[in-house]
Amino acid sequence: MKKILCLVLLAGLTLTASAQLKNNKYHAPIKLEKKWKKYNPGEVVFRDRSPESEGSKIYHDIISDPTPYIQENARRVLQTLYFGPKDKNIPKLSRIFYTIEDYNGISEKSGGGDRVAIRYSTRWVEQCFANRDTMRVDYETRGVLYHELTHAYQLEPKNCGSYGDGGEFWCFIEGMADAVRLACGCFEQDFHSKDRPRGDSWRQGYRVAGYFLYWLQLNKDKNFLRKFNRSAAELETWSWDAAMKHVLGDKPENGVEELWKEYRAAIGD
Repeated sequence: MKKILCLVLLAGLTLTASAQLKNNKYHAPIKLEKKWKKYNPGEVVFRDRSPESEGSKIYHDIISDPTPYIQENARRVLQTLYFGPKDKNIPKLSRIFYTIEDYNGISEKSGGGDRVAIRYSTRWVEQCFANRDTMRVDYETRGVLYHELTHAYQLEPKNCGSYGDGGEFWCFIEGMADAVRLACGCFEQDFHSKDRPRGDSWRQGYRVAGYFLYWLQLNKDKNFLRKFNRSAAELETWSWDAAMKHVLGDKPENGVEELWKEYRAAIGD
């Protein structure tokens, strides 16, 4: 009886997903470029610390094989941040410890160097599945993964404070993570959507800065995110203003405040 019940549940999930595909309100994963398909983003060590939780069961029903799922999405992050697999600046991760766990939160990244850890909340998975929306679980799981993996692979700017002071370093780290998530299709790319928060300054980081950076990629340089990330390695004293001019040209109109004003005017803020 238990086996039959499981088969019925899986069939129901499959039918639900098929129905949603006909009217897909979520973005499909971005196409993976050929040059990245065989790149090794690091060994994935997957751990489920709350197998009894409802969120764990939902996760495994939708993502049957987490290791290739995580690795393929890691390659999407890498191709958004770097021009190619031979880039000497790419951090070489040996292991990604990925854990799903029942806790009050969404996700977080820890560690550094050649080993990082990412924790993902099964409670958040349950919340995403509230309307039996299997595609939302995948969409949100990928989006959170893009954000955390950006932290694993992005470069860190020099001589501009620290993460803890909430200044330009912090804004770069969190703004880029949400910009990559957006570029990979896991925030709504319409600048008038509810996914884009209205902000007074790019210094607010996260999606406020992320949408700004994505707009620059769409309107100023199609490789802006790659070049902006690379500026962290190329500038000895990094700042948002210096990085903007480094990427777009050393002109007054390419200062960060001028670009922010242009961005807000263009999107109608």
